[in-house]
Amino acid sequence: MKNSYSKYIILISFVLLITWIISCSGRSGIKSDSGLKQASSANEEPAPILIKMISPAENSEYKLGDQVKVILAPEEINHSLDSVIISFDGKAVKVLKSAPWELSIPSSFTNFTGRKSLKAVAFKNNKSQIIIRFLIFYSNTKPMRSGFKVIHTFTHDREAFTQGLLFDRGVLYEGTGQEAGSSLREVELETGKIIRQLNLESSLFGEGITLYNDRIYQVTWQNKVGFIYDRATFQLINKIYYQNQGWGLTSINDKIIMSDGSNVLYFFEPEMFTIVSRLEVYDNEKMIDQLNELEYIKGEIWANIWMSDLIARIDPATGKVNSYIDLSTIYPEPKRREENADVLNGIAYDDQNDRIFITGKRWPNLYEISVTE
Repeated sequence: MKNSYSKYIILISFVLLITWIISCSGRSGIKSDSGLKQASSANEEPAPILIKMISPAENSEYKLGDQVKVILAPEEINHSLDSVIISFDGKAVKVLKSAPWELSIPSSFTNFTGRKSLKAVAFKNNKSQIIIRFLIFYSNTKPMRSGFKVIHTFTHDREAFTQGLLFDRGVLYEGTGQEAGSSLREVELETGKIIRQLNLESSLFGEGITLYNDRIYQVTWQNKVGFIYDRATFQLINKIYYQNQGWGLTSINDKIIMSDGSNVLYFFEPEMFTIVSRLEVYDNEKMIDQLNELEYIKGEIWANIWMSDLIARIDPATGKVNSYIDLSTIYPEPKRREENADVLNGIAYDDQNDRIFITGKRWPNLYEISVTE
């Protein structure tokens, strides 16, 4: 009995050993199968080359309103194509169905500055090929450079690291920055006195502010969170979230516009704070980045250009810079260094009385100015 039991145990052990070997072999088989799949994928037919884009070249440069001549050619001269769909900046332009495989994209498509995509999709015998080129569109006019005249000078808190500024119904509001120093303030224009102040958490770096439907919006720099306050009480109503950095804010009709230090302005739907469109800013020679504090003034977006004494006046319909305002002499940079002041930043507009206010980070004064052409 003991002998039979031992044989039985040996038999069971042998079966388990065989099972383990098969199992391990199965694992190796899976790897081997994966290798076969890789080999077969390597043998798959490559994407077809049906057509070439002769023109335009990658990163070709144009001005607003220019027509773009697109010239295509089948890869093999004697071969025809079923069709080619041409799109520009995400919008369908035309379907070509026969030679010559070319067209001119009309000026109605080229009325925004920035880097735009040109896409051609060719079809032949149930096969397709996609070609994408990027083109750059600059402003079609050289921006003027304007001066200024100081109308009034007001006292400004020298400790205020100004990030956002707005004026509404006789009241000045200011958003300040720096960790452990960010705030939202109501300020008396004539004296610079702080009427009330809401301090942000010490980990937050406050940035731009704007007003929409009696609610003040304030964003933060790198925290990707902003706040909506009741204008009358500064009570927090809601938080907003976004993916890029927050720099400047302003509002146009039913949209809130935010800068992030690049040359792009983002248009948000105010309730859910989702991006509905974007605008790339260029003058006639280059992209204009470092866009900071924003204000909407009489049909233009005014933007401080960080680390400069310039304000860019931007056409929100096209993205081009209409003109620059040079404020380098209002509080000269050498004097700012002596007095531990920082860069120009802060634009507010009194639309009821057509007054423009500007200031800077830790500036001792806030100025009402008029522009001289």
